[in-house]
Amino acid sequence: MSTSSNPFGQVLVALVTPFTADGEVDWADVEKHIDDVITAGADGIVVTGTTGETSTLTDPEKIRLVEVGKSVAAGRAKIITGGGSNETAHAMQLYKASEKAGADAVMIVTPYYNKPTQAGVLTHFRMIADATDLPVILYDIPGRTGIPITYETILRAAKHPNILAIKDAKGDFSEVSRVLNQTDLLYFSGDDANVLPHLSIGASGLIGVTANIAAAPYRVIVDAVNAGDLATATAAHKALEPLVRAVMTHVPGTVAAKYILHGLGRIGSPRVRLPLVGPEDAEAAQIEDEIALVGAIPGLDLSNFRPDRNAAAGGALPKIAGTTR
Repeated sequence: MSTSSNPFGQVLVALVTPFTADGEVDWADVEKHIDDVITAGADGIVVTGTTGETSTLTDPEKIRLVEVGKSVAAGRAKIITGGGSNETAHAMQLYKASEKAGADAVMIVTPYYNKPTQAGVLTHFRMIADATDLPVILYDIPGRTGIPITYETILRAAKHPNILAIKDAKGDFSEVSRVLNQTDLLYFSGDDANVLPHLSIGASGLIGVTANIAAAPYRVIVDAVNAGDLATATAAHKALEPLVRAVMTHVPGTVAAKYILHGLGRIGSPRVRLPLVGPEDAEAAQIEDEIALVGAIPGLDLSNFRPDRNAAAGGALPKIAGTTR
């Protein structure tokens, strides 16, 4: 797939934001982790998204994550700024600043908590898309926002020249097919367990949490689907299944991904910011049991997995609170 037809990439990592033990951004770890996932096959990085703990990042931290991402990627992967705001004016400011900082694209989540009508959702998207020249991905995740982007709203939003894609976390495959039939939108799987099914009906790629830990097999899946090699794609999908379950089932994906990355020695601390907390003992045990079921996966060596429940316990209060104006 050419860059001109898809300006985002196909294997996109919903990047965790590594923190120090006291909850401050660990910028050295950020640089290392971005380089790691790009080396493993990612061609797109979504910073400051849900998995990046956007709700508790300050705006200056979000902008710096874009700048650091651009510097580390050095043209090897697209840097997409996620998150946004449930206040349209704030989201517009944030995305303008992200564009100035060098972002290649923006991902706009449906306004959360406010629960606007679909007319409000559409206006939110259009005004943000008008405020930037960057290509836009809409993010449909009603489990977090409280409302979906309805099929009719997707069709109307797709007419905006900057709105080129949608990240789907609803799992409604019939709607995916309808949208692909009725629009030119690129579809990205936002559900790690359903990446291959989404690709099989025409999705362009994925924006994944588990890819923080294992980007290489997602590269295998995408490349195999592009080549029409379903057997290779299916084998990689099956190999990933217990890892996806470990990351996405027992605690929020951010929490599990950091717990596993720290256990592998790939980030210095598994700390998350409150109100997120590390896994309790029973949850940690479930994650570890799933990890024990993971077989051979390209680019992933679990032989040195040494989880640290004490380091992950609780959550951090950063020195400066994230604000929404």
